[in-house]
Amino acid sequence: MSLPNPPAADALRLPTVLVVDDELRSLESLRRILEDEFTVLTAASTREAEGLLADHWVQVILCDQRMPERSGVEFLSEVKERWPDVIRMIISGYADAHDIIDGINHAGIFQYITKPWHPEHLLLTLHSACRLYDLQRQNELLAVELRMAPKAAAAVVASRKDQVRRAYGFDDGIIRANGSPMDRVCDALAQVAPYDVPVLLIGGSGTGKELAARALHYGSLRWNKPFVVENCGALPDELLESELFGHKKGAFTGAIDDHIGLFERADGGTVFLDEIGEVSPAFQVKLLRVLQEGEIRPLGGNRTRRVDVRVIAATNRDLEEEARAGRFRADLFYRLAGMIVRLPLLRDRRGDLPVLVQALLDRAMGLMGKRVPGVSDEAMARLAAYDWPGNVRELQNEISRMLVRGAEGRWLGVEVLSDHIAQPPQPAPVIAPAALDDPAIAIAALSGDLKERVSAMEAHIIRETLIRHRWNKSQAARELGLSRVGLRAKLERYGLENVHPLAPAQAGGRRAGGAA
Repeated sequence: MSLPNPPAADALRLPTVLVVDDELRSLESLRRILEDEFTVLTAASTREAEGLLADHWVQVILCDQRMPERSGVEFLSEVKERWPDVIRMIISGYADAHDIIDGINHAGIFQYITKPWHPEHLLLTLHSACRLYDLQRQNELLAVELRMAPKAAAAVVASRKDQVRRAYGFDDGIIRANGSPMDRVCDALAQVAPYDVPVLLIGGSGTGKELAARALHYGSLRWNKPFVVENCGALPDELLESELFGHKKGAFTGAIDDHIGLFERADGGTVFLDEIGEVSPAFQVKLLRVLQEGEIRPLGGNRTRRVDVRVIAATNRDLEEEARAGRFRADLFYRLAGMIVRLPLLRDRRGDLPVLVQALLDRAMGLMGKRVPGVSDEAMARLAAYDWPGNVRELQNEISRMLVRGAEGRWLGVEVLSDHIAQPPQPAPVIAPAALDDPAIAIAALSGDLKERVSAMEAHIIRETLIRHRWNKSQAARELGLSRVGLRAKLERYGLENVHPLAPAQAGGRRAGGAA
């Protein structure tokens, strides 16, 4: 027989826990532990427990596994069918793996507690279970309210979508100062956004290509449909194909279920393919077919599915040059490059730095809950003098580090800058072209520390390579393993951008020949 249960009025004040155990001493022990914080019902058999469940509002069941009539898992499996909202827990002195798996798979238990149990741990677990029960009830009530008021729910969703659209707009989303080089970028994005043509974004890592892609999406007629992102350089071909186009169960090792790809999930919306220049030639063929036909075939499937998506691609490579060199399919390049938009490096838009620093600092303060007045003038000068090879992403990381290292309520000064940014900039050596003609003279003439000598040798190698290729920057960059943007930056650094090795007569002869 079970122990006497408390009056029903207690249920109005405390959560109700039903303890089921055929050992009366165990029931009494559990009651003493729990009765100060819960309304405790006890049952010595599963049949008696069913009667209590039918008559009382129970939040949690704590059931012994080894019972004479049926096991705790068997009983809780039936409870799951008849009273699915009740949180189900097993308590047992036998930690059998098979019982635990059955409890999870069939009875949907919340927790498996082994004997001997610790009173404080048991109380914490039961309170967590009661909180879960309350959250489930609140969720059900909200679902009912939403069904009762679909117009109100639709208005809330529309309002949030509009907020997101404004956050990624060309004016609010892309931060810049007046007269910024980004103005031309935003004008180009705004011009092409309404038209359903593919766009290729070209820019260095961290220049904001994904932000530009989101601005394109939210400025288009597809703005209220999905926007999905995939980094094509991060996955091998098979996984990339699975992520983009989906797969069928058993298509490859580990494919235990069907998987819907991003193209299908984004149907009606936009797919952003980042680092598109990194995909293999084999995958380029598959992607080209999808873009041409507007159809996908999941990996391991034999039926195609039509999808309607706009593709925005991004790369830090010069894909046009890559296509001419045969390293990227020309037909895929022209499919992706309905319009090409080039994003400037951060060092080419230094006038934007103050507004970017303030915006990034505001965002970091919001995330960290730490307030400072701002960045000191000296620290801002050091930030402005730095070249930012990682562009806006590197700036964002630096601002976050400054805020972490800075004191609450005080200006962020030079002392919280990273060492390589805090040091006053050293001017790059400008190498006289005449001194570079003879390698022996150039090496003998070197002076300064190791960094300066290495820079001088680098300048010599770049100029010598350009001379051999008759100042063809694309060919020189390819031989040196640089992008055209990277080569241009080094020419500017070493003062070689206006140094041309061809004599005027030769240059004039080429022009005359060209005119003829």
